[in-house]
Amino acid sequence: MTSAFELARELGHERVVIVQEPAVGLRAVIAIHDTTLGRAIGGTRMRSYPAFEDAVEDALRLSHAMTAKAAFAGMPCGGGKAVICGDPRREKTPELLLAYGRAVEELGGRFFTGGDMGIDAADLAIMGRATSHIGHTPATAGVDASDLTALGVMSAMEIVAGRLGKPLSSCTVGLQGLGEVGGRLAEKLAGKGVALIVTDTVRGRLDAVVRATGARAVAPDEIFDVDCDIFSPNAAGGVVTGDVAGQLRCRAIVGAANNPLASPAVGEALARREILYAPDFVVNAGGLLSVLFETGVLDEVGIVARVERIGADLEELLVRAEGEDSPPFRVADRVVAERLAAARAVQAAVRTATPA
Repeated sequence: MTSAFELARELGHERVVIVQEPAVGLRAVIAIHDTTLGRAIGGTRMRSYPAFEDAVEDALRLSHAMTAKAAFAGMPCGGGKAVICGDPRREKTPELLLAYGRAVEELGGRFFTGGDMGIDAADLAIMGRATSHIGHTPATAGVDASDLTALGVMSAMEIVAGRLGKPLSSCTVGLQGLGEVGGRLAEKLAGKGVALIVTDTVRGRLDAVVRATGARAVAPDEIFDVDCDIFSPNAAGGVVTGDVAGQLRCRAIVGAANNPLASPAVGEALARREILYAPDFVVNAGGLLSVLFETGVLDEVGIVARVERIGADLEELLVRAEGEDSPPFRVADRVVAERLAAARAVQAAVRTATPA
């Protein structure tokens, strides 16, 4: 676990909690990165990992990205993320979910969570019997977090398509991952007339999207070779490695996956190839913004309008990046650093002005 602790120090985490309850098969990690702007908010995912340390690293990197996502989107919250180790199709049980919910409750509200990869609305309802620090949209609502994430990504794609000199409806999109977000994104894009090339490791999901949208299916390892305008990663992170960056036959990358680049060096390699990478935490913020709907700050019309502004947020970032002659992901990082520094300065001033 040494490398995981070193990574937590490097990224500046405030707290990392390991959760274990052998009686129900629960192994999980809850990572709270930064609460400068408010309590840590982030989804809980469930997936299999080669080793538990890999799960810890995933939670650390994802929670770090959530802080950036919140700061860039102007949300009054910090970044957190949780990972439950296990195959959600075989190992998920009500007892495990309840035990995890109790672990969240024990944090006393410092971490507020919702769904992510491998965790759906039914699972959240079970967790919600053990903790109040969890959010999900009502079954009667017209939108949910996954739908809003897909909507935000599509809004960003429309801006990027314009940068490529064509409407989104004339683009071809290579879409990797057809889960809760990717599947809905495929449906929305097909409704716009976008030509889709899709893949997924779950054959049933792939077949269903092909039937519903008329997309062309390819094997998972073939998606990086397809000739398309926009490559859209919507599954696990780290898929764009150095080798993939040199292999891609697209003009832009816009997707819902968190941390799709294996390293910042990959972002620089994409910039050298003139492949426009729209920073993940800018374009996939719809799921985080959904908290404004879940907590009653915005109604359904209001949250849809806010998520659709993600495209405008991206355009503003791209203009600044051009002015600074820097890749957009570097400028996005600077925006986050500026906003966190400003908030910390205000807090420091308040502490100094408050009598002991």
